[in-house]
Amino acid sequence: MTIVRFDVLSQVIELGSFTKAADELSMTQSAVSHAVASLETEWGVPLLIRDRKKGISLTEIGYKTYPHIREILNRMESIQQEIAFTTNLEKGAIRIGTFASASSCLLPKLLAKFQKKHPKIEFTFYEGTYEEITEWLQSGIIDIGFVVKGKTNIEFDLVPLIQDKMVVALPPGHRFNEKRIVEMRELEKEPFIMPTGMYQSHVEELFEEAKIKPTIRFEVHDCTTIANMVQEGLGVTIGPELFLKTQQNVEIATLQQTSFREVALACSNLSEASPAVKEFLTVAENTFLEPVG
Repeated sequence: MTIVRFDVLSQVIELGSFTKAADELSMTQSAVSHAVASLETEWGVPLLIRDRKKGISLTEIGYKTYPHIREILNRMESIQQEIAFTTNLEKGAIRIGTFASASSCLLPKLLAKFQKKHPKIEFTFYEGTYEEITEWLQSGIIDIGFVVKGKTNIEFDLVPLIQDKMVVALPPGHRFNEKRIVEMRELEKEPFIMPTGMYQSHVEELFEEAKIKPTIRFEVHDCTTIANMVQEGLGVTIGPELFLKTQQNVEIATLQQTSFREVALACSNLSEASPAVKEFLTVAENTFLEPVG
């Protein structure tokens, strides 16, 4: 059946391995290879590039057809969920794209509330950057994703969750630790650790608005590495409170120049989403009506 072969192909692409796909599907590796090969033979085009060194990747036609394959699989999942919800025998799966601070600070509370109502729904999580989550939503790899409003030009249906305040992170014993509020101009001469990852643009906008240039000592991509460097006294930084408040031995001060990043859940097309996804978004909206503690 073509739907089965679509599912096999999707698992190979998402896991990047015939062996991993076989384990996930409880099939032999030869059966997985045969399913993909038979689909390629039926269509008369190669869908995957198999390279021992680089692994599995999509051909040009594979890249063009895969979003349509995922859409078919998503529609089949929606049909199954509609039947299950109607007969009160809930089943199905939700694939969620998330970034680090959302995974640690938002997702657990949301999952706990959702699974009390719908314990049979299964979840798969994909952690990545803003850009990766956007790509996964576009291609149908995930059903919904945590995003920051304004960081993508793609039109998604959004459910706003929280406003995450940008704060100053300081090492223990820093001279600003006694200050409740720090002005941007006070940071101009401080050794600064500039994030090059997901919230770099937020930080740069703050310095531009204050019309000052930071004294950048380090430029670092990984959020946890930045926090560890601050902890060791290598500099100060600016970042989202949601993440920084979870880091040990890092002091936090409020910026006088208030700035927020708005975290939301995105869905490529809410009207066509499965019942489980719609219910998840409803629960999410209700969960974060109150401030996150």
